[in-house]
Parts: sequence; C-alpha cells; structure tokens
Amino acid sequence: MLAAGSDMAAPSAALRQRRAAAGDGARGAPERVVAAPAGSGVGSPPPPGTFWLTRIVLLRSIALLYFVAFLVAYHQNKQLIGEKGLLPCKLYLQNVKKYFKGKINLDALSYAPTIIWFLDWSDMDSTLDYLSLLGLATSAFVLITGCANMVLMSVLWVLYLSLVNVGQIWYSFGWESQLLETGFLGIFLCPLWTLSRLPRHTPPSSIVIWGFRWLIFRIMLGAGLIKIRGDRCWRELTCMDYHYETQPVPNPIAYFMHRSPWWFHQFETLVNHFIELVVPFFLFLGRRMCIVHGLLQILFQVLLIVSGNLSFLNWLTIVPSIACFDDSSLGFLFSSRRGGVKERVAEMQLKEAAGEQLPLGCYVRKVVNISFGLLIAYLSIPVVLNLLNSRQVMNTSFNPLRIVNTYGAFGSITKERTEVVLQGTSSLDPNDPAAVWEEYDFKCKPGDLKRRPCFITPYHYRLDWLMWFAAFQTYEQNEWIIHLAGKLLAQEEETLSLMATNPFAGRAPPRWIRGEHFKYKFSRPGGKHASEGRWWIRKRIGPYFPPVNLQGLKKFYEDRNWPYPVRD
Repeated sequence: MLAAGSDMAAPSAALRQRRAAAGDGARGAPERVVAAPAGSGVGSPPPPGTFWLTRIVLLRSIALLYFVAFLVAYHQNKQLIGEKGLLPCKLYLQNVKKYFKGKINLDALSYAPTIIWFLDWSDMDSTLDYLSLLGLATSAFVLITGCANMVLMSVLWVLYLSLVNVGQIWYSFGWESQLLETGFLGIFLCPLWTLSRLPRHTPPSSIVIWGFRWLIFRIMLGAGLIKIRGDRCWRELTCMDYHYETQPVPNPIAYFMHRSPWWFHQFETLVNHFIELVVPFFLFLGRRMCIVHGLLQILFQVLLIVSGNLSFLNWLTIVPSIACFDDSSLGFLFSSRRGGVKERVAEMQLKEAAGEQLPLGCYVRKVVNISFGLLIAYLSIPVVLNLLNSRQVMNTSFNPLRIVNTYGAFGSITKERTEVVLQGTSSLDPNDPAAVWEEYDFKCKPGDLKRRPCFITPYHYRLDWLMWFAAFQTYEQNEWIIHLAGKLLAQEEETLSLMATNPFAGRAPPRWIRGEHFKYKFSRPGGKHASEGRWWIRKRIGPYFPPVNLQGLKKFYEDRNWPYPVRD
C-alpha cells in the first residue's frame, strides 16, 4: 500500500502545477514545462547512454600511462639512445638522412616521423630530456585536473611519437604503438581549446567511444588468434606450464603460480582463450553485454598485472575497456555533492533536453568526428585483412604515424629460460684458471640466485627486457651487448645507472668482460634450494661472447661510428 500511495501522490502534485500555471495564464503567456530526463536530479545517478564522466576517466587514464612512459624515457633515454647511448639516436637519424640523399624530405619524415629532425642535435641528451620533461609536465596536468583539450593531447602524442621513432630496438614493442593509438583517440575526446572537465556543447562523440571499443576488440582478438595460429601449446592447453617461469621479467607471484597443478594451468589457458576469442564480441550485443565485456577485460588485465612485469602493457589495455562504461556505470567514482561534476552533468542534460541552441562550432565538430571515423575505418582495412590472414603478423603498423595497428602477445612460448650473465675480472689473463670473475646484476632480470624477483609494473626497464631476447639469440644479432660490455669496462656512470650492482665500485675497472650463458629455473617452494634462500637454480650452458677488453674493441667501435668509451 505504501508503494501504491506513493504512486498516487505524484499525479496530484502534477495537477496542482497545471492549475497554478493556468492561474498565471491570465497575467501572461503560460510557461512551457519541460520534463527532466530520468536520473537528472541532484544526487541521482547519471542517465545511461552519456559519456561525460567516462571521458574524464579515459583522459586521466591516458595521462597516467603517458606519465609513466615519459618517466621511463627521462630515466633511461640518455643511456640507451643519447650521445653516449648504446644505440645513439643521432647516429640513427644521420644514417636515415644519408639514405635519403642527405635531405630531410618527406620520405625521411615518413620513415622516421619525429620533431627531433628540426631540433638542435649538438646536445642530444638535453633534447631528449626536454622532450621527456615536457611530456611529464603535460601528462601530470591532465592527470591531476582531468582537463584536456585537443592541443594538449596532440602535444603528448607528438612528443611520444618523436621518441618512439628514434628509439630503435628499445622502443620496438607493441605497447609503444598501442599507447600512440590510444593517445590519438584521446585527442578527439576533447574540445579544441577549452580546458574544462565538462566543456559546454562538447559531449564525447559516440564515434570516438566506438573507436576505443574497436581498439580493445582488435587487441584482444588479435592476441587470441595469434595464439591459436601460433605455438601448439596454446591448442594443447599446456602453455601456462611454462609461461610464469619463462616470461621476460617474472615477479614473486609468478614464482608460486608456476607450481600450480596441471589442471589449473589448463583452466587458465581455457579462460585466456575465452577472454580473447569470445568476450570481444560482447561489445556488439547491447549496453549490458558491453559492460560485462569491460568488467571481464579489466579483471583479466588485473590478473596479468599481478602475475608478471609486462611493462605498462596491461595497464594500457585497461584504458579502451573503460569506454564500455557510460556515465550511469561510472557515477560511483564521482562525488554527489552540490555543484559537483555529477550535478553539472545533470544540468547540461536539462539544457540539452530544453532544446538549447547550439553554436556553429558544434556542427563543425560533428564533421570532424565523422571524418575521424572515416579515417579509422580506412586505416583499419589492412588490419582487418591481417586478422583474417592465416599468416597473421602481430604488433605491426601499416602507417608511419601508428594510428591503427595490429596487436598480439605470446604467439610462441619459450619452454626454457636462458639468461646472459655479464662478468668482469681484473686478471691480466682472462684464460687463467685462477682468474676471479665477478657478476654484474641488472635492475630486475634474473641474475643473483638469492635475489627476490622484482615487482615494477607499470614501470619498465628497457635494457632488462632486451636482455631476455638476447639470451635466446646470439651476440652477433645484438651488437649493442658488446657496446654495453665496453661501457662497463670503462665504468661509464651513465651506463652503470642501468645496472643494479657494480662489483668493481670503488676500485679499478675490470680488464676483461665476458658473457656467460645459463639455463635458469625457479627453485621449488619449500625445497632444498628455497630453504637456502634461492629463488632460482641455474646450470651453465657455455660462453655467450668471449672475453673482451677496451683495446680489443677499438676497431669494433670505429666500424660502427660509436663513440669510444672513456673511463670516467
């Protein structure tokens, strides 16, 4: 009866309002009564189907990932691609310029799109630092305020594109292109100039929202298809037997997950196939299933974050999944206080329902959004063809600006973990059986058997990551590792900052450096090695590269135009 009584009270109030309006009619024209959209009252949840709040969450999430990426760049670029870097970007740009007949023309810009072409090369370290610091400051502003416009988001995109395209092998992984594509979409979420969390007359375009959804669809489906078409262990449901131990940079939780029973690893693999091959199609099955898709994808990425250090890849993959949620779904993230964001959204919805006249810029904006949608559709053609191709390639860009790309991860799984361990000695003769070889430890990759695996995500150590690849290749395929050895022989401070330990700190540099090849395995929790404090056990495979000294590397450096290491 209480419910019925409440329902019956509403018409009476409406009737009193109509009578009052009729009474006022004698004194003037009656006012037009506009019904408020459902849920537009103060404190009530925003209506479904709008994306004002979604935009704020998306922009802050993109800014967070940009901030991490520029932080990594600021800390590591000088050592990797700076004046004395392992692969100097100045030398790279000079070679590109030489290839295009010494000119910075359209072909050179298309091959390596970067604003560094037009900046001062005399102090490349400072140039790289300035780009990173500008990116850090801009992304921090967007992250803290939640305000952005097309100019700020374009600045972030151009800055990171410029670093990626001179980063060479250090920036050659899928998450770089994924961040650029995500950031490009973020540009069109914003008004041109206005800096406001809720810019008037600029609601997020459904075309851009679907651009984000199209991105997560391609990421997940591409990852699923490359697995099914790739390593047979994905079809046999055995890949997870190896993954935790052999992934590039394991963390402590991976140590314990590796020892899960076989049936649990098979269940994990089945869940992976379901999330990557089936769930993406939920996007096209209506609002509720789209929300389910978003929840499942975010949960899946959180599990991956917890179980491995995969750079900021999984954090970045969460971002387009946020576009699966409208304002009604994300309202709980915002305060319901008077004058807050939710109330302002409700007021804007009321004005829109009242038929408020839109300025000319809104119609221009619609043309821009449609053009944007057509561009994404056109650039998606080779990407879709690649997805349908049995010879699918992953993490590839079909355009120099990396606006729409192909994605995929772990198409093949290494069944054994091998590591390159760098060792130095002060002995005059490296072949002397009595020579004492001391090991360098990296920041995060396995080395010292008793060092606990690190937990660094979303941060990323680029050198550690490349050392994982080098371990199942040869040093001839990774000449930079010999360059690294030379810099350790000279004890260059910049290069040593990439290392966790320097066994020759405070004394004379080593006379020789060598690379040793080892097979690594997790120790068994509770077993003999674990009781001795060892997280890893290892077995020597053989030499990775022979002992080298500075004098012997001189011609090697000259042939590659690398600066000869000078002892600091």
